Amino acid sequence: MDKCIGIISGTNIENNFGALCIHRPVYMLPFGGRYRLIDFSVSSMVNYGIKTVAIFTGEKIRSTMDHIGDGKPWDLNRRFSGLILFPPVTQGYPINLKGDISQFLTAMDFFEQVREKYIFINHPNILAKIDLNEAFNHFIETDADITMIYKKQEDPWGEYINTDKMNISKSGEVSNIGMNLGTEDNFLMSLKTSFMKKEVFIKVVKEAIEKGEFDDLQDAIMENKEKYKINSYEFKGHTENIRNLKSFYDANLNLLKKPVAQELFYENGTILTQTKDEPSTLYTETANVQNSHVANGCIIEGTVENSIIFRGVKIAKGAVVKNSIVMQKSEIQENASVVNSILDKEAFIGEGVRIAGSTLIPYVVEKRQKIRKD
Repeated sequence: MDKCIGIISGTNIENNFGALCIHRPVYMLPFGGRYRLIDFSVSSMVNYGIKTVAIFTGEKIRSTMDHIGDGKPWDLNRRFSGLILFPPVTQGYPINLKGDISQFLTAMDFFEQVREKYIFINHPNILAKIDLNEAFNHFIETDADITMIYKKQEDPWGEYINTDKMNISKSGEVSNIGMNLGTEDNFLMSLKTSFMKKEVFIKVVKEAIEKGEFDDLQDAIMENKEKYKINSYEFKGHTENIRNLKSFYDANLNLLKKPVAQELFYENGTILTQTKDEPSTLYTETANVQNSHVANGCIIEGTVENSIIFRGVKIAKGAVVKNSIVMQKSEIQENASVVNSILDKEAFIGEGVRIAGSTLIPYVVEKRQKIRKD
């Protein structure tokens, strides 16, 4: 795996998350009490020996810089190789370029000069603890130009409509990638994770720019399916495809299921993140906590059920939090009620205030928003 460059490319689906992504990209969404989505991508790469990780940040770069920094938590703060951030570049490039193809073009000098022979591309909004050694060996042993990773996803209720669907031949070659319309109880879901020969990656990007027909690398690859050997690798573990507000809400609460948390956080390597020195959480005599994940530094005096509570949260006496995600340093005052909701960082719910969403449409409180009784 040390022969691979790791590439993390952001997505263009911020509009699907409303207020949560006004100031941050999707991959920087807080997750599981103390992590960010991008921690899973970076940690997996590092755990499997990838020494060069390139992150294409997108326009909302501030939160990325604050969290990722120089890459020290992942041992990527090195003199050579290590972590490389690529912010958007517009000057000197055609202004009509969009998608990840344009991002990769602006870094073409980097790709052409590095010594690694292979590319590993990962989209951080899809969480899956893939055995990358096994997948990489499959890529090498089959002498593929590109290996795309997928999962056979059950979808009896049509929850994954408009998700990328891979069409695969009996021999395992990828014939095309379309869109799931929810007409089947299960489908082959693309995890937007691939291994590529670097020379093929460079050719595909340059040809896409020259033809001007494709903005997305995946589409450009499929346009060249007759030219290159494109095969597939099946991942059979748990996957969280975080593509909108509901899937983000569900993915967090799914961590309350022990097998899910065990797989995502511990199988095939642990998840690393930025560390913060905080005391243990204080539970007073009036606290009542059931089936919840509570991070360090909190003060819990009220009732918490089936919820994810991030660092430094204060929940006062008589307050009730159910089926909710409460992010870092938020405060819920006495006798307030928060149900089926997502509170962004440093949100404030005043005394006696009651907010409630539903499991289909959770109520969202914006970052630093204060809600008080009139």
